[in-house]
Amino acid sequence: MKEAPQSSTAKTLTRKELIAALNEDLAREYQAIISYVIYSQVLKGAEYMNIAGELEKHAGEELSHALIISNQIDYLGGMPTTQPKPIRTSEKARDMLKFDLENETETIRNYRDRVRQCEALGEFSMAEHIREILMDEQDHQIALATALGQEVPHNS
Repeated sequence: MKEAPQSSTAKTLTRKELIAALNEDLAREYQAIISYVIYSQVLKGAEYMNIAGELEKHAGEELSHALIISNQIDYLGGMPTTQPKPIRTSEKARDMLKFDLENETETIRNYRDRVRQCEALGEFSMAEHIREILMDEQDHQIALATALGQEVPHNS
């Protein structure tokens, strides 16, 4: 019987490769913290007041995620990165929310991969930590899509 080919996301990583992937995730969490702090303070207009408060809450949740991911990197014997992914800004509130939505969508896609990769390495507890983060990220994605008046993007 022939086995189905593994997708690239299900590929078993080495611990060193998992550390590198988690550091990419950590850099994305730093990016999210900074973006949410800035955007929550500079969004203008009555239509954005509710989402501005939500973004402040998201910043705190992203910090919690960064701490969890840093802990997992340390557990694997790695050194957590200190560099965020680039932060995009705009004078337009709608653009900032779109940037956040794009970032959350990418983050969700990456964390889904990370869960599979952790499980393939037998790191089931780590996979559970990432699943918990994933729930928050999906809530953020829904809030941003709702604020923009659009459908929640589908993640592959």
